[in-house]
Amino acid sequence: MQIQGRRLVRTKDTPFGPYDLEGPVQPEFGLILLSYDRETGNGSYLMRLDPGSETIAHTHGGTEDFYVIEGALIDGDGTVFGPGDFVSYQPGTRHNSRTETGCVLLVCEWGKTKGP
Repeated sequence: MQIQGRRLVRTKDTPFGPYDLEGPVQPEFGLILLSYDRETGNGSYLMRLDPGSETIAHTHGGTEDFYVIEGALIDGDGTVFGPGDFVSYQPGTRHNSRTETGCVLLVCEWGKTKGP
């Protein structure tokens, strides 16, 4: 019996695709969409950052939560997040992050409204 409304992503069997959520493809990042809806900008995805990569500075249009699965991420103020750390950014937060070792994050974006 299949459960109605359930979606399963076997992430261990799913390759990371190109990361393009901030506009152009950023080849130093990988992406596996889980429940993320490109139309609304809400949902969850796995993000892989290659060693030495850095995100562009950005402002959050909604709440962004992430959980570090592996590696280390360094926020713009120098705070280091490692495996098991959970971070939540409120709407309007502006920052950028980088990694020296590479990392994998579970990212959940919600409360975002996309408009013209």
